[in-house]
Amino acid sequence: MRRIRIIGIGAGNPEHVTIQAIKALNTVDVVFVPDKGAEKGALRELREEICRRYIEHGNWRSVPLTVPKRAAAGDDYRGSVDDWHAALAESYERLFREELGEDQTGALLVWGDPSLYDSTLRIIEAVRARGLAFDYDVIPGITSVQALAAAHRLVLNRIGEPVTITTGRKLAEDGFRDEDGSTIVMLDGEQAFAKIDPTGLDIWWGAYLGAPQEVLASGPLADISGEITRTREVARAENGWIMDTYLLRRRGD
Repeated sequence: MRRIRIIGIGAGNPEHVTIQAIKALNTVDVVFVPDKGAEKGALRELREEICRRYIEHGNWRSVPLTVPKRAAAGDDYRGSVDDWHAALAESYERLFREELGEDQTGALLVWGDPSLYDSTLRIIEAVRARGLAFDYDVIPGITSVQALAAAHRLVLNRIGEPVTITTGRKLAEDGFRDEDGSTIVMLDGEQAFAKIDPTGLDIWWGAYLGAPQEVLASGPLADISGEITRTREVARAENGWIMDTYLLRRRGD
């Protein structure tokens, strides 16, 4: 039976790859590498660099996986995501059938960890539901949340208090809620931190976490919101892409 290994590869530093992930990589015949076009070519190259660095046998090959663009969400965010996932499941199924022998092992390398704001596992289950028989397992990775905390020397939670992980879209809709405690924000392409009431809030922000171009900022949100927005714009222009994460917390003892 075909086998797929879903491997978390960390937040951008090849040294984030765990020993367990390296061992898993050395069992694969085919690595399916998402191709999101020239703009995100650096992300594709990093995946391939990880394979070259850690796979010790010469019998593996890389197969590009063209990622369809997601339609604008409009008023139906969930619908646009479901349509995109269906298109991805169709692409995955075709490649698994065409490029992976029935006794071979393939790998999908996932940024951070497959359990956190990544849909690879949902798409894999959708492929199985389409009728293709294969087994799969999951190897965890270091998330951008962990990398952010390490870069800023942070403990994510205050003693006895909760930590909430959310998206920029939800932060923009709901604002910062004190009952959520320390709030980690991911997938914020619209800089929602600049659109909420900054009074009494501190922010710890980071982009390209763990990578050579890592950039950090922290302080009172009211004071550095504009600085972060400008830094983000410059970094995106220089690199062609950006992935950032931040923590918001009410200032207190």
